[in-house]
Formats: sequence, structure tokens, C-alpha cells
Amino acid sequence: MTSFFQLALSRNILKNSVKIAVVVGLLLNLINQGGNIWAGTNISWPHIFMNFLVPYCVATYSAVKNDRTDNCEKNKKEGNRYE
Repeated sequence: MTSFFQLALSRNILKNSVKIAVVVGLLLNLINQGGNIWAGTNISWPHIFMNFLVPYCVATYSAVKNDRTDNCEKNKKEGNRYE
């Protein structure tokens, strides 16, 4: 069985999670700090970072969980006792 971290760092999951994080992170930053960004006033860098990190983590976790579930169901259909 492939470990969580091996799957999380696989090329496909990494690539898709980064794409999702960029799109969702940009939208969240525009919603949460758009006024400050346009006005040129102080912005919260930790919040900007978190607005990208959280969608990345959620997308990665969901993709790994989905991949593991698919593999588990595939093994059950094939009659394999172990993953």
C-alpha cells in the first residue's frame, strides 16, 4: 500500500492541488483583502499565505483519500485480501 505522503507528492496530485490552490487562493485573497490591495494599504501576509495553503491541503487530502478509496475498492473487486 502506498503511503499518504507518497501519494500526496505524486506528480498528478501535486500538480492538480497547486492549480486549485492558486485559483481558490486568489479568489479568497480578493474577497478577504481586496479593498486593502486596491487601496495600497497594509495587507496581512500570514492571511495571504493561509489563503493559498488551506485550499492546497484540502485538495491534496481529498485527492489522496479518493485515490486510496478507489484502490481499496479495486482490490476488493479483484478478490485481493490486502491493499
